[in-house]
Amino acid sequence: MVTTAINVAHARTPSSVERWYVLILMLLIYAINIADRYVVSTVLEPIRLELRLDDAGVAFLTGFPLALFYVTCGIPLSWLADRSNRRNILSISLILWSGFTALCGLSKSYWQFVAGRIGVGVGEAGGTPPSTAIVSDCFPPDRRPMAMAVLALGAPIGAYLGYNMAGEVANIYSWRAAFLALGIPGLIIGIVVYLTIREPVRGRLDGIVGEQKPSLLETIKFLWVQKAAFHVVIGGGLCALWGWGLMYFTPTFLQRAYNLDVGQAGAITGNIHLLGGSFATVATAWFLGRPSMADPRRVVWLLAAGIAFATIPSIVAYWTHSLLVTKVMFWIFIPSIYFYIGPCFGLLNNLSPCRMRSMFIAISLLVANILNLMVAPLIIGALSDRFAGGHATDAASLRLALLVLAPTGFWAAYHLYLASKTIVADQKRAIGYTTVLAP
Repeated sequence: MVTTAINVAHARTPSSVERWYVLILMLLIYAINIADRYVVSTVLEPIRLELRLDDAGVAFLTGFPLALFYVTCGIPLSWLADRSNRRNILSISLILWSGFTALCGLSKSYWQFVAGRIGVGVGEAGGTPPSTAIVSDCFPPDRRPMAMAVLALGAPIGAYLGYNMAGEVANIYSWRAAFLALGIPGLIIGIVVYLTIREPVRGRLDGIVGEQKPSLLETIKFLWVQKAAFHVVIGGGLCALWGWGLMYFTPTFLQRAYNLDVGQAGAITGNIHLLGGSFATVATAWFLGRPSMADPRRVVWLLAAGIAFATIPSIVAYWTHSLLVTKVMFWIFIPSIYFYIGPCFGLLNNLSPCRMRSMFIAISLLVANILNLMVAPLIIGALSDRFAGGHATDAASLRLALLVLAPTGFWAAYHLYLASKTIVADQKRAIGYTTVLAP
C-alpha cells in the first residue's frame, strides 16, 4: 500500500477534556472486556465440579468457544472498523458481549454455557481494535504509548473485578451470580458510548495519511514488511501465553495447593491485580511520558528487560510449597503481565498507517488470544491430567503443568528485544513521524 501526504489541517484537533474523556471511557470498556473474559478463571473449580469435568474438559468449555469465535470474528470486524464508524461498532459489540456474559449466568446446561461463551467471544472481537484506533486519533504519535498505557489500566481493574469481586459474589450467592454482576453494567456503558462519543477523523494527528482503503492481504503484507511490528505481535502474544496462561489456572492451583475456597483464592490474586497491576500500569504510563522515552527503541528495551526479569518469580511462585513465598512472588510476577499491554498497543499504532490500525491490533489480539485462551489452558489441562497418571488431578499435577509453561516469558522477551533492530525505520515508513533519538 502506498501512503501519501494529504492535508488534514481542516480536521478538528481534540481538546484536552475530550481526548481524556475518550481515553477514560475506553479504559472502562477494556476493564469490562477483561473482567467478562476472565471471570471463568475465578469460578473454574465450581463449574468443573458441577458439570463433572476433568481439567482438560473445563479448560475447553470455558476458554475454547470464546477464543475460537473471538479470533474468527476479530479480523472481519476490524476490517470493517478500518472502513466505517468505529464508535458504532464498539458500542454494539459492548452491548452484545455484556448481554451474553449475563446469559452465561442464566445457563442451565453445558451447551447453554457454551452458547453464552460463544456470544461473548463474538462481541469482544469488536472491542479493543476500534477502541485503540479511536484513542490514536486523539493523541499525537509521541504520546500514544503513554495513552495506551493509561488505557491498559483497564486490565488490572478488570482482573480485580473478575477475580476479587466475582469471587465474593460467587461465595455469597453462586458462580452464576458472578456473571450477572459483570454483564449488566456493560449494557449501560455501551449506551453511553453511543450517545457521547463522536467518531474522530482518521489520521488527523499523523504526518502522512493513506488515501486508499487497504485490503486484508495488503495489511498482512505491510505487517510482514514491518519487522518491528511482527516482533511486537509475536512478543506480545507470547507474553499473553506466559502471563495470562498461568493466571488462567492460578485460582484453581491456590485452592488445591493451599486448601482455600474460591473467595480466598480470588482475594489473593485480586488485590495484586488491582494494586500491583495498577501501579505497574500507571508507572509505565508516567515513564513513557518522559521526553527520554520518545525513542521507540527504549520502549521495547524496557519491555524486554521487564518481562525477562519477571519470568524468574513466575517460576518460583509455582515451584515453592510456601503460600507466603507464592504471595511475594505474585507481587512481582502479576504486575508484569500488565505493563507491556499499553506500550505494545501504542507501538503497533505507530507502526501502522491509520487505515490499518484496527487490523494490526486485531492480528495482535488474534495471536495473543489463540495462545492464552486456546493453547495455554488446553496444554496446562492436558499436562495436568497426564501428570496425574490416571488418577484425579490434584495440586501436584497442576503444579508441574504450570512449571512447564512458566519459562516461556524468556521467549517473549527475546522477540521484544528483536523489535528494537528496525523499529525506528519502520515507524517512519508507517506514519512519517520521527523523534530525536537517543544515542
